[in-house]
Parts: sequence; structure tokens; C-alpha cells
Amino acid sequence: MKTCSWPRLDPLMVKYHDREWGKPVRSDRKIFEFLVLESAQAGLSWLAVLRKREGYRSAFANFKPRLVARFNERDVALLLKNSNIIRNRAKIEAAINNAKRFLEVRKEFGTFSKYMWGFVGDKPIDGKRKSEKNLPAITRESEAFARDLKQRGFKFLGPTIIYAHMQAVGMVNDHIQSCFRYKELKK
Repeated sequence: MKTCSWPRLDPLMVKYHDREWGKPVRSDRKIFEFLVLESAQAGLSWLAVLRKREGYRSAFANFKPRLVARFNERDVALLLKNSNIIRNRAKIEAAINNAKRFLEVRKEFGTFSKYMWGFVGDKPIDGKRKSEKNLPAITRESEAFARDLKQRGFKFLGPTIIYAHMQAVGMVNDHIQSCFRYKELKK
């Protein structure tokens, strides 16, 4: 069975590729999970973040933005001691800040999903990739999305991180065309 080449590095990456990456996500909780994980990835590998995903799930209240938005300085201090997550103060504080901003967006649009999917006309962009060689790091959609997030006060979510987020949550199908997942997600 033909597949993208990047996940072959690790069984966890293969599982992520085969079950999640590129699958359209409409659940606000799941979207928030990916925003937290993507912002934690800044400067690191996705595999490093995936290996700590369960630690994040536990430490960040199962990615419930309403609960994370209530975290205070004491919570930050505890998180900085938690070896099951990436212990970076700026990233931890960004996750808490972003939870608050996430709730503001949800209040304005009804759901964060509705807001987010608006950047791609409410349907996935077909990357039509013949190979992985020319995958972009950013697109005009990710630049617009990141710019709007920044104006709303979000942190650690620039256009490169947002493009990775868009790929993860299926806003864009960047599986190569010969990959079995490309065909499944195209249906």
C-alpha cells in the first residue's frame, strides 16, 4: 500500500499519519488540542510532541479550553515541573493565553471550528501533491489565519505553525496523491 514517506521514521508517526493527519476536524476540543500541541512543537520535532501527547492531555485538563483558561501562576509552576510535557514557560503561558482567546473566538462565532474553517471556505484545500519535495511551509491561507490569530492575542501560532495545524486538522489535504490516505480523505 502506497503512503507518504515522512511517517516511516517511527511507529507512532505511522499511526498518526494513518489515522489522524489530514482528517477534517470540526470538534472544538480536538482543534484546541492541536493548537496546544502545534504551538508546543515550535523549534522541535512533531515526534517529540507526539511522544508527550498523553502527558499534555493529563496536564492540560484533557484539552478543555474552559478549564485551561482558568490556570494560574501556581498551575504554571506545577507544569514547569512536569516532565511529561515540554517544560517551556513561554509555551505553557501561551497555551493558557490561547485558551482564553479561543473562548473569545468561540463566543463571537459560535464555535472555533466555524471561525477556523472560514479561512478555507469551509472545505479542505486539495494540495494535489505528487511528491513531498515541494510541500510549502506557509500559504496565503495560513498567513491570513495566523495574522488574524495574532490580532486576537494568540501566541506561538505563526504562519508556519498554523500551516502545520491546517495540515493536521484536514483544512488542507497534503498527502501525496499516491498515498492511500489522500484517496480516503478525498471521498
